Parts: sequence; C-alpha cells; structure tokens
Amino acid sequence: AAQAARLILEETERRPNESPALARGAESLRQALNALDESAAHTALDTLLANLSLETVLGGVVMPYLHELGERWERGEASIADEHFASNLLRGRLLGLARGWDRGLGPRALVACAPGEQHDLALIVFGLALRERGWRITYLGPDTPIDSLENAARALEPAAVVIAATARERLAGTEASLRKLARSVPLWIAGAGATPKVTNKAGARHLDADPLGGADLVAQAHPY
Repeated sequence: AAQAARLILEETERRPNESPALARGAESLRQALNALDESAAHTALDTLLANLSLETVLGGVVMPYLHELGERWERGEASIADEHFASNLLRGRLLGLARGWDRGLGPRALVACAPGEQHDLALIVFGLALRERGWRITYLGPDTPIDSLENAARALEPAAVVIAATARERLAGTEASLRKLARSVPLWIAGAGATPKVTNKAGARHLDADPLGGADLVAQAHPY
C-alpha cells in the first residue's frame, strides 16, 4: 500500500491532471468488475491505460482492487464467481500488456510460481514493472516444478530468478533443489510464503515487498 501511494504521488507530481483520472478510472473498473460486466471493465482499462502510465495503473488501480477483492472474499462478501471473473479478466489484460516482454538488451529475469501455486497475478504485475525498468522477462507461469525452473535457468542464464509462493507449504520439500539453483543464479522468493526462514533454508533472497517495490529491489540489486 505504501509503495502504491508513493507511485501515485510521484506520478501526480509529474502529471498533475492524472489524480482525478486515476480516481474515476479506478471506480469505473471496480464497478464493472463487481457487476461482472466484461465490456465495461475492458473500456475502463482502455481509458486508464490511455491516460495514465502503466505503473500508475498497476500500483494505483490493479493492486488495490485485488487487495480489496481479497478482503471481500475473507469477509464472505465476494463469491467464487466474483473472484474468478475479476482474476481471469485482469490476467488476460495483463498478459496482453506483457506481449514481447522478453525482447530487448537488458538483463533477463526468469519468473515462475512455486509448485502447486496457482495465484500468479502479483507475479505478472512484478514482471511488467521489472520490464518497465529495462529488463527482459521469461515467464513460466503457475505451478512450475523446480527441476523445470532449473533447466530453464541453465538454458537462459538469467540475471535473476524469482519464485512466487502464497504459502510456505508450496515450497516444502524443495529446499535442496532451491539451494542447488541458488548456487548457480541469484534466486529470490516472493509472496506470503517467502518468510525469512524459508528463504534462508533455500539459500535465496527474501523479496519482501509488493510487486512494484519488488521490481525496484531486484533492479537495484542487479544493475546493468
């Protein structure tokens, strides 16, 4: 939340007219997603992306909405249909924005969800933010076996590998494989499952930040 607020303030300072557009766009998207109105949700996203920077939309609209949706889910105010509709629509749009994110001359990040992990929206946001910092992104998606990740890292020789996990259980039993991977490439573990204890056992770095702040940390740790 603090990172999102900082980004919004920075963007507002650079482009003063964005704040009203941000508020209007966020509310339009929220209403459309909550009403399961696909056409209106796409229109709201189109308007936001046409008038605001990508990072402002990610940090000031997408991530706050997902946080709100999660809270509504915990309170029993959002149904499975609500969650699936919003998640699938946003995932599709974000992956559309990610098209070609592996091109360029910058360092490469190999990003994937831990074995059994299906929640990938925050990881996609992270990849988009890191791409905005000049990196190339190779995205392996949900439920990635560690041996497959290791094979990809061997072939691509990325500057960093980032694994996302929402629960510690996702990484249970993988410590030896992760330590092996961490010896060959800088390894970061992100998400609620990335406790200091887990990352220490894996020989990895703890990416203790929201997706946009995490992109800052990785980019700063591996300058080019």
